[in-house]
Amino acid sequence: MVRFSVQLFGLTVFALALIWFAGSGEAYQSERDVEPVLWADTVHIDLNETESVSEQTPREKRETFLRDVKKLTQTAFNIRNQYMEDIDANEIITEGIKGMLSGLDRYSVLLQKSSYDALMESTHGKYEGLGMQIDARDDRIRIISPIEGTPAYRRGLKAGDIVWEIEGTSTEGMTASEASKLMRGKAGTSITLSIKRTGIEEPIDFEIERAIIELKSVNFYGVVPETDIGYVRLSRFAEETSHELREAIGALNDQNISALIFDLRSNGGGLLDQAKETAELFLEQGNEIVYTRGRFENSERHFKSERPPLYSDKPLIILVDEGTASASEIVSGAIQDWDRGLILGNTTYGKGLVQQIFPISNDGTMNLKLTTAKYYVPSGRCIQKPENQSKKSTNDSAEKKDEEDTDSMTVAEEKKVYYTNSGRVVYGGGGIVPDIEIERDLWKPIEINLYRKSMFFDFAVKYISDNPDVKPTVEISDEIVEQFREYIKEREFDYTSALEASVDKLKETIEREEKSELFSGMLDSLMTIVETEKSHDFDRSKEYIRRTIKREIVSAISGENGVYEEIVLKTDKAVMKAVEVLTTDNEYSELILKGQKKAEIN
Repeated sequence: MVRFSVQLFGLTVFALALIWFAGSGEAYQSERDVEPVLWADTVHIDLNETESVSEQTPREKRETFLRDVKKLTQTAFNIRNQYMEDIDANEIITEGIKGMLSGLDRYSVLLQKSSYDALMESTHGKYEGLGMQIDARDDRIRIISPIEGTPAYRRGLKAGDIVWEIEGTSTEGMTASEASKLMRGKAGTSITLSIKRTGIEEPIDFEIERAIIELKSVNFYGVVPETDIGYVRLSRFAEETSHELREAIGALNDQNISALIFDLRSNGGGLLDQAKETAELFLEQGNEIVYTRGRFENSERHFKSERPPLYSDKPLIILVDEGTASASEIVSGAIQDWDRGLILGNTTYGKGLVQQIFPISNDGTMNLKLTTAKYYVPSGRCIQKPENQSKKSTNDSAEKKDEEDTDSMTVAEEKKVYYTNSGRVVYGGGGIVPDIEIERDLWKPIEINLYRKSMFFDFAVKYISDNPDVKPTVEISDEIVEQFREYIKEREFDYTSALEASVDKLKETIEREEKSELFSGMLDSLMTIVETEKSHDFDRSKEYIRRTIKREIVSAISGENGVYEEIVLKTDKAVMKAVEVLTTDNEYSELILKGQKKAEIN
């Protein structure tokens, strides 16, 4: 039956053949004993036209489906044998599947081999290669950071190094994915990279042996300086996530931490079973964690904690943001619904759809990732935000989101009210709404462009080269900030400010209306104001610039661990707020009780 279903689905991939080749003309199918009609004109058709369909019984629906499949196969047969030119059947099939999926949710997609391999890599948490983050910058491949303990790290490759050649092949004009494909290979084999480093004129050859690179789910764990509060950063939900978390929390418990900050910001999710096992670390045995509900009544499945918690009774704060999604939202929602901890940050992404992988080719080169159900947290809230479901986003939804962001009171009134286990009010409508909201960081145009154009990264590499004894504890003085100002001038850094963009639009309107002479004096004055304002932008963003310079220098010297130890645990706004809540007398418990009292009043 399964084989029949797969074959049947395979037949339907020819759907796009009907659309792809019809264009604006009409296909005509004659009876077998009648001479085919040959059209020489163009018949315009309404592609949006739909026929009214009366209510059908299940049997009639099945027979209709089989007749529709027959239409597809007949169309495919005619195209394959009668079309005026040779066609690439594989290309039509691939585009046909994509066409059928285009009307579904954005997470139902065709996974071809490279996409499927990337998904499996993130799930399994390992690959065979050198172990470094790379990017294509200035027409060459740059090393962003070698991963500690990997072949790249042990051989002495550094942040900022330029990969000049890979096995004698120049990287000029190469994309990061192309370079990555060349550098990856079977563990135990070797590859030669030609590296150009700041301060050294000629490239240096490094012969590096590939190995199995393990991608960690727990990026870092430790204790916040001058406190006894533990911190764990989790970036994904892969096969080893719960095992890594048990080790991290166990080690922190051994240090007698009084509270825990669990950082799920920008964690886009992963495996459902790992979300369940993660929640089990904090919730009492038998507590429901999440349930799924699909198209059919018998598709509902409930997932409960099946083991005693590892961290059961001490204060817990989970950090979330707009990038917290899927499995991360399951954990956050379950913790919130059972009043086990507080959620701090910004409303999460709202990705609550269950996907399953279905192979649709015998050789494994094509797989279908299909949404089969939705996630619900214990209070009954559906995690999925409606506007995040469709493949086609609209300006209306974007405008609506802007309105929501500017009027939080209206949003609270419109959202459906739910209750936690002890009666606290929580809100539905998609995503997890935090108990403690913090202001989002909004980057100014100069900040976005300084980062986008790698000014901070490049300056950090140069600074370390000029100051080889610099330590991760470096303080970014005004003198270093001024050195950075001079550096970006030398690099001829420029950007378009918000004011400049507005003036440019005004220019376009004036030119379109042919009024350039009339407004020339005014435009010159406006551009003078624009340049003056841009010169002040740097000073307005000095604190951001100071922080980011330090982050890049620390990252280049000490890698990811150094950034957490010197930057995140000491200066991160959300971490500092969590520490404040946890160290202020009774504030943590009062925030939970406050919600319960609000529910009683309502």
